Amino acid sequence: QVQLVESGGGLAQPGGSLRLSCVASGSIFSINPMGWYRQAPGKQRELVATLYSGGYTVYAGPVKGRFTISRDNNVKNTVSLQMNSLKPEDTAVYYCYAHTVGVDYWGQGTQVTVSS
Repeated sequence: QVQLVESGGGLAQPGGSLRLSCVASGSIFSINPMGWYRQAPGKQRELVATLYSGGYTVYAGPVKGRFTISRDNNVKNTVSLQMNSLKPEDTAVYYCYAHTVGVDYWGQGTQVTVSS
């Protein structure tokens, strides 16, 4: 079992920044990768960014160049998402996820709202 606890999120103005963090606990030794999805009202959940254990990253097209995924202090069971140049279309509930052998785990979600 893996438990994921997210923090961060909130309200930002267009062009502003927010940072999300996620810490995994439990059976963390087999986690690879970790990352973030988001779900806007009326839309399907979509991938935002993924970080593999070797440092390889994948970003969705709409966030490339604006969002950065990384580990907190190089700690393996953490993942953060630095979101810059935020746009109203980034408004969504953001979910941390962790993939292990055959199972995906999800955080409870944190709301990000971008509005003036």
